[in-house]
Amino acid sequence: MHYETWLKDVAVFLVAAGIAAPLFRAFRQSAVLAFLLAGVLLGPFGLGRLVETQPLLQFITIEDPHTAEPFAEAGILFLLFLLGLEMSFGRLWALRKQVFGLGAFQVLISATAIGGILLALGVPTPAAVVIALALALSSTAIVMQILIEERKAATTTGRTAFAVLLFQDLMVAPILILVGFLGLGSGEGVLPAIGEAVIGGAIAVAVIALAGRFVVRPAFQLAASAGGRDMMLALTLLTVLGASVATASAGLSLALGAFLAGLLLGETEFKAQIEIDLEPFKGLLIGLFFMTVGMNVDPLALAAQWPLILGAAAALIIGKGALAYSGARLFGSARNTSVEVAALLAPAGEFAFVVLGAAVAASVVAPELAAIITAIAGLSMLVAPFLARAGSVVGKHVIPADMGVLQSAPDKVPEGHVIIAGYGRVGRMLGELLLEENANIIAIDNDPKRVAQCRKDGIRIFYGDAGRAETLAKAGIETADQFIVTVDKPDIAERVVKAIRARRPDVPVTARAMDRQHAEALTVAGANFVIHEAAEAALQLAGRTLQDFGISPDAARARIARAREEIYGDPEREPSNSV
Repeated sequence: MHYETWLKDVAVFLVAAGIAAPLFRAFRQSAVLAFLLAGVLLGPFGLGRLVETQPLLQFITIEDPHTAEPFAEAGILFLLFLLGLEMSFGRLWALRKQVFGLGAFQVLISATAIGGILLALGVPTPAAVVIALALALSSTAIVMQILIEERKAATTTGRTAFAVLLFQDLMVAPILILVGFLGLGSGEGVLPAIGEAVIGGAIAVAVIALAGRFVVRPAFQLAASAGGRDMMLALTLLTVLGASVATASAGLSLALGAFLAGLLLGETEFKAQIEIDLEPFKGLLIGLFFMTVGMNVDPLALAAQWPLILGAAAALIIGKGALAYSGARLFGSARNTSVEVAALLAPAGEFAFVVLGAAVAASVVAPELAAIITAIAGLSMLVAPFLARAGSVVGKHVIPADMGVLQSAPDKVPEGHVIIAGYGRVGRMLGELLLEENANIIAIDNDPKRVAQCRKDGIRIFYGDAGRAETLAKAGIETADQFIVTVDKPDIAERVVKAIRARRPDVPVTARAMDRQHAEALTVAGANFVIHEAAEAALQLAGRTLQDFGISPDAARARIARAREEIYGDPEREPSNSV
């Protein structure tokens, strides 16, 4: 019966992983929330309450959450291992000002403010410290997913948010170490515990670094040359467990060893392969951990305290958002960037559950209090995507006057020029090619920092929306010889083409399209010629592949020319090397 119960619980978890998590992702919500809510629903305080009256529910509920705890702990180890794997000293140095400046400011000031409020409410000092540090962290998983979906990961907002998240990720291992020391109950207070954590961490780093240099890397090189992926995976698991056991034997955290093992292997040539091999296991194990967190939440007990939870979540979002905005401004970010970063970082993150779970296990935080804090953190994460969209909308309407975007606009527009709407990567590359041919160009872009940088580089560029008649008038729409639209958002690009066509029905308009459907919409809007970005990439790849198959370069070019003619329809207008 024990094994039957265990197998049934595993099946319930896999259902949550295979159905609940993808369903949440479809609605642009974090899979972390899916696992958390699945744990609440399928745990002993959810549907498990009804098993006695409805016996069939036993087949869709998890009877003993403690059976999952060893796997959940393994998930934390691999989470921190992959976290360390992502770190590198070069990466930290390149973003050192924002990581160790803005990141430290956001975490420490937020933790201080939250901790002060908790102490004023009568929460014991060790619990207040742990909860404050847990809530000061934001969600790396949610924020990075939002930035990728919105194509902002490489923007100023994306880089700034990533720098703060990087510092927060670095703080996870020390926070878990601190939780372990506070759980010893030595009565020596918080500061001695922090001191012991720092000293112990320094010793562990030195020992593991030496072992890695003289043992681990040569072993991986041997495994790669002799055994392939299976032996490398086994060696990776051995490295993680060995480092974890080493730190645990020294009286430190298992998680610290896993983090240091990741940091060590992140500097090797095997990093990419290790990430690929462990990614599926990490996702499942972390999901199991979050389900165990959710199983300890009693919804009926929390329902009686909904005003407290709702009010605390709102206060957390407002407070953290205000501090993140202040920090971003203090470290030189523009106002619009600061608004977007604040909206992204205001909610709590998944590591709050990790820290709280460890704190409950170490008897630092009472389970009842941890349940309330977990509900507050989960609620703030649930609204994170909506906050991000609101921050993006507000940021677009915040004019960063301190950047001199409006004051340094071009004072003279030449006649017979080319207007480029959108001066990102594609627009700037095109502009540089035209400038080499002594063409007169005027650019339009709505990213204030990009505009300011272009002005410093001597490029004539206007800040504004190219879809507005006033902006086009400033750029000299009446005397322009050609328009090129490189905006990467389909709806905005279509609106720009329509605005140009409304003022200049006769001028040639060339536009960049993401795909065939976008190209058709731009053609209907009035573009004379549309470059299919996806099609051009496929044609270039096909040309290279045909030559690799032994077809002569001339024959390959002829075949690609016919394919391009089929796509564009007019051989006289076909681009020879579009990108």
